[in-house]
Amino acid sequence: MHLDAYMVLGSAAVGLLVGMTGAGGGALMTPMLILVFGVAPGAAISSDLVAAVVMRPVGAAVHFRAGTVHRRLVALLAAGSVPAAVLGAFVLHLLGSSSAERDDVKTLLGVALLTGAGAMALRYALDRGSGQARAGVLEAIRPRPLATVAIGVVGGVMVGMTSVGAGSLMIVLLLFAYPTIGAGQLVGTDLAQAVPLTLAAAFGALLFGHVEFGVTTSLVIGSVPGVLIGSLVSSRVPDRFIRPVIALVIFASGLKYVGMPTTALAWTVVAALLLGAAGVVARRRASGPPDRRHGDHRLRRALRGRPTAENTQTP
Repeated sequence: MHLDAYMVLGSAAVGLLVGMTGAGGGALMTPMLILVFGVAPGAAISSDLVAAVVMRPVGAAVHFRAGTVHRRLVALLAAGSVPAAVLGAFVLHLLGSSSAERDDVKTLLGVALLTGAGAMALRYALDRGSGQARAGVLEAIRPRPLATVAIGVVGGVMVGMTSVGAGSLMIVLLLFAYPTIGAGQLVGTDLAQAVPLTLAAAFGALLFGHVEFGVTTSLVIGSVPGVLIGSLVSSRVPDRFIRPVIALVIFASGLKYVGMPTTALAWTVVAALLLGAAGVVARRRASGPPDRRHGDHRLRRALRGRPTAENTQTP
């Protein structure tokens, strides 16, 4: 069993993103193994799934401790996703396990994620403009059983057919089913629901796949500290910082699923980051520094209304 130090570092970076956003594991880790380290596609998928069995529970445990996991939603999602993952594998078997079918399904997933990322960005911009916060208290979020189980079914089928989408697709669907949920709660609930789903998929990978335990061990060594740090960040940092990161990871995942080459994807992400930074700078310049005159007016009005020794004397 050979450990690769560079693979450890790469998996740590991916684990950090997964812990911060709940998404991107399959879209980033598996391509990294195939394109950067030359791991065979089947072995990369199987090894990544087995490593995720260790990685995702660590992130979920951090969010459970922080109180950012909606347990009822997790149960409903798992009720749909776990059996649906088996169904997805069976559907893939009926269609044939050629790469063409998987590519078609991944392209559909990519289009869905790109649409979701665009909608997330638009909603974030509208919320920022209106000053509306999407940080509902967990106890105030009322589960919608049928819709939530359906989300689990869709995510489970996608994972069973492609081995990807457990985090990114669920994040998008949950956000639109529960629009007031905060980013930390969204990530925590998604990480927790992915534990039984990933466990079922990994069991299938151990039975029918080709797991390279040296690769899996390298992934675990790097991704577990990364997901731990990322989960600590996402469970504590305000919503306005986490939600753009989620949208960016969903956007990158969608581009990867529709077949964008890795180099072009990297430059596209860099361009998106630069555009986002420019937008933030432009917005701050447009709003300008706080107007001290308004504060001075409020202070003078307060002083005028304050009782003084002169006007409190009794005749």
